Amino acid sequence: MADVTELLELGVNLARKAGRLLLDRAPDRADDVTTKSSRTDMVTAVDRASEALIVDTLAKERPDDGVLGEEGSSRDGTSGVRWIIDPLDGTTNYLYGFPLFAVSIAVEVDNVMEAGVVAHPSLGEVFTARRGGGAHCNGQPIAVSGKDDLSTALIGTGFAYDAGNRREQARWLEHVLPLVRDIRRGGAAALDLCWVACGRLDGFYEAGLAPWDVAAGDLIAREAGAETSAFDGGPVRPGSVVAASPAIAAPLRQLVAEAAKL
Repeated sequence: MADVTELLELGVNLARKAGRLLLDRAPDRADDVTTKSSRTDMVTAVDRASEALIVDTLAKERPDDGVLGEEGSSRDGTSGVRWIIDPLDGTTNYLYGFPLFAVSIAVEVDNVMEAGVVAHPSLGEVFTARRGGGAHCNGQPIAVSGKDDLSTALIGTGFAYDAGNRREQARWLEHVLPLVRDIRRGGAAALDLCWVACGRLDGFYEAGLAPWDVAAGDLIAREAGAETSAFDGGPVRPGSVVAASPAIAAPLRQLVAEAAKL
């Protein structure tokens, strides 16, 4: 039986170390930049170095665990534990020196998300959650804003890398923006979800995310009291995420669903 407390402690240690690597390598951040799904979807040597730091440590300390990493690390495990890793969420921000980027590590045990860590090294913040144990930032409990009026809610979102999808998401924004207080686009979905968790955002929605973008942040948001779902009201899935204070979650979900149909 996996000890979730130990897994969470290891996740925090790894996220902190990877975060320090990102800060240490910042002067070289523009080195070895390539693209992935499109010319705007970038990956750097630092992304790969951060993932290698995490995965190599797991191979030594937890050799029987599975791994799913954004930069290609993937292995099946035999322990029932799987680590879902985004070694640098917000690569574009990182490349431009824009201080919104994170390391995200989630721990799944027997197909249930049990623990999540999102480290924001620029601010020295580490968000954590354990299923059923609440959410914390630097060890202090956090909670959602409690906003109950969508018209005065601050909402976060993000955009895909594919040009066609970006055009569609911009069209959605025409419908959403007039009906909320304002929109923020941070550029790192893991942080957006954590900011819902601690009340810096009242809600968040995005399409087209990957498992490593949302695994840890979704758990942290839920444990902080957020209601999270897909656009259709079902469980969060990588391509369809809404997270918000409970009183505005359903109205926000409806608003996004309406935008998608226009």
